[in-house]
Amino acid sequence: MGKLLKHLRRRITHDGPLTIAQYMEECLSNPRHGYYMSRDPFGRGGDFITAPEISQMFGELIGLWCGIEWLALGQPGPVRLIELGPGRGTLMADVLRVAKGVTGFSEAIDLHLVETSPVLREHQRQNLPSIKPTWHDHLGTVPDGPALIIANEFFDALPIRQFQKIPEGWCERLVCMDEKTGRTSLQYGWSSSHMVHSMVPKILANAEPDSVVEVSPVSLNYMRLISERITEGRGAALIIDYGHVKSGIGDTLQAVKNHAYSDVLSDPGEADLTAHVDFEALLNVAIDCGAQAYGPVTQRALLQTLGIEDRAERLSAGATSAQAESIRQALTRLIEADAMGELFKAIAITCPDLDPPVGFQELDG
Repeated sequence: MGKLLKHLRRRITHDGPLTIAQYMEECLSNPRHGYYMSRDPFGRGGDFITAPEISQMFGELIGLWCGIEWLALGQPGPVRLIELGPGRGTLMADVLRVAKGVTGFSEAIDLHLVETSPVLREHQRQNLPSIKPTWHDHLGTVPDGPALIIANEFFDALPIRQFQKIPEGWCERLVCMDEKTGRTSLQYGWSSSHMVHSMVPKILANAEPDSVVEVSPVSLNYMRLISERITEGRGAALIIDYGHVKSGIGDTLQAVKNHAYSDVLSDPGEADLTAHVDFEALLNVAIDCGAQAYGPVTQRALLQTLGIEDRAERLSAGATSAQAESIRQALTRLIEADAMGELFKAIAITCPDLDPPVGFQELDG
């Protein structure tokens, strides 16, 4: 029996069943046994590969986006360059390389990384040797001031709560002990409360019986922090993830281990847990905070607007045939509809006085 499972058994025995959010938080962020706290999950040797690990082109274009927005802000110095969930630091290394090509931008950057994993912090330290970041456990401790915020595949790993519609109303999905197996494994259960829960969005409250609704209070709070600091201190944020354009119904909680889907309740702490991002809910929070909100646009559309095909062509021009094929495959994976191009989407948040950011100019704020 795994150490985290033993801990969860004790917690459930003492405090009762866990919400899905509590279970996710334990699995991903438990200080001793959490998934992100004890390993490097990225790359072919890990459990999944993110866009920055696929190709340098992704991070370079995000760096270009940041440089353009810094110019639009009036070239403030210092500017807090903040990445939420920076992984190995691969994306940020590419961003900083491109920043050197924008006159004055590199010198203006005050780098802040929001990362709780000691393992990943060490990777970031090694991959960013030319600049000394300041690390934070939470965005709330980053100093005030003009800011550019990047969040790539950050929100999908934030805890969610799940509610199911039954004839009597709504009840919450819980994680409890499986009595049939001698309390050695976990199973799902439901709360006994049969009422329309205040956390269920009003637009979904009249959903059909058996519908499942997911809500992420942690995500909404993070978006509120992002939007408030962008609005009050001036700045822009770019958020890229996979999820729903509109708030909807459905169970999207999933576990990934060794590049394959796994059972969510099996081997807690040994697999990545994620859920689809509710982009509509995030955008509504930003608007309520007085920020300008744009999107979602597909990752394909954003990267094409930023010039990824031209960048791939330039990289291929000086490459060997094998390298050129690798670049072509990376481009396909990043932008094609049957890969990441349509599944992943981007939204942008800016202070009210900025024009629509690059990649979002044809959208209403």
